[in-house]
Amino acid sequence: MTAALGRSAVVLLSGPRQSGKTTLAREFLKPDSENYFDLENPLDLIRLEEPYTALSSLNGLVVIDEVQRRPDVFPVLRVLADRTGSSTHFLILGSASGDLLRQSSESLAGRIENVCITGFTLDETGEDELQNLWLRGGLPPSFTAGSIEDSLQWRRSFIQTLLERDLPQWGVSVPATAMGRFWSILAHYHGQTWNSTEAARAMGVSHNTTQKYLDILSDAFMVRQIQPFHANIAKRQRKAPKIYIRDSGLLHGLLGLATMRGLLTSPWVGASWEGFALEQVLALIPHDRAFFWGTHQGAEMDLLLQRGTKLYGVEIKRVDAPRVTKSMQISRDDLNLESVIVIYPGDKTFSMGEGMTAVPLKALATLEAIRKSNKQLCNSL
Repeated sequence: MTAALGRSAVVLLSGPRQSGKTTLAREFLKPDSENYFDLENPLDLIRLEEPYTALSSLNGLVVIDEVQRRPDVFPVLRVLADRTGSSTHFLILGSASGDLLRQSSESLAGRIENVCITGFTLDETGEDELQNLWLRGGLPPSFTAGSIEDSLQWRRSFIQTLLERDLPQWGVSVPATAMGRFWSILAHYHGQTWNSTEAARAMGVSHNTTQKYLDILSDAFMVRQIQPFHANIAKRQRKAPKIYIRDSGLLHGLLGLATMRGLLTSPWVGASWEGFALEQVLALIPHDRAFFWGTHQGAEMDLLLQRGTKLYGVEIKRVDAPRVTKSMQISRDDLNLESVIVIYPGDKTFSMGEGMTAVPLKALATLEAIRKSNKQLCNSL
């Protein structure tokens, strides 16, 4: 964050509600400063009724929290960012990605840097908290709650507040009941290829409507759509994205999984663990873009991490001792992957053959295992 503020006139700090954006911003600027605008505070909304007048005289760092509530600020920020010799930098915080990024990129092209944060990750909690992080999710109030009952109640309230207050404030006109039902249906698609027609039939609406609902939840950082990779090969490849509920704790809340015992005995345990591991990989292993890959003949790779012109494969297996599969070999050869790592819930890092390494999920807390065992991947990270 410090580096971003040093090189960019405007920095957008985005991420889901309650993920710690405001806490992080307050490390750089105290909330009682005249340079701090919290747009959930009615007084600050009034202060920003005339944005150019309010912002043009300020120096140093200026923070605008929940900026999606005042999209008319973006053109003003462009003017202020272009002032010759100005030492003012703007840190803007937002909880809705789609429209927010579109508005900021259109108004602030070449002037803004986006920093996206999630909830807690393994490098922050440590490997000893892996099970707790998986069950409760990474949103700080859920993870740090005094009991699992308190954590579950917080997550239920979070879901209700997002549906009934936050989405309408962001201009979403979908009834909370309909969106809540769709979100619950979506939890059952976790880790699967998206089928808008099937979901539409369950909802009794058009497939265009379910796609709209999906995009709304994606824009709110609640859902991740992993897009398919298309290789130049003579095989039919999957075209629809895979769907994940980003936070494992919210997934468990939607599925009614309250305890670790209930989770471990649930038919959703494998899909839940895959999504949890996937989010840790995406948060902790640097990459430019991420995809999945699959063919109609059955070959598949859970994640493809693109770094420059190179592709690295990531398979996620909830097994005690992962083995090389034919699907992994086909993926490696057809896509010309630099290497493949297999994330699993064990304790040891070991080679699985040429260009393939098994890595315990908990090792991502330090990435030490990857650095030692997979030089090809690490040299490019």
